[in-house]
Amino acid sequence: MMSKLTLSVDPQVVARAKEYAERNKTSVSELVQTYLSIVTQPSKPAPGKELPPVLGSLRALVKDDGLDYREEHRKHLAARYR
Repeated sequence: MMSKLTLSVDPQVVARAKEYAERNKTSVSELVQTYLSIVTQPSKPAPGKELPPVLGSLRALVKDDGLDYREEHRKHLAARYR
């Protein structure tokens, strides 16, 4: 069963994502699902399964800077919903 997810994304990024998806005969939803699947898996992708260039470049942006993102997100939500 699929779930809906609402995201806030820069309109220029959305436009580029739609163009990329169209050129590669896929959907933006499929791109997001693939990306989230990859970054949430602790293991490496299956052999022979190459990432699309846009996903590979996004993954390279994720760096371990020692920041506790869960704690930062909790603080953000606490401030937002006071």
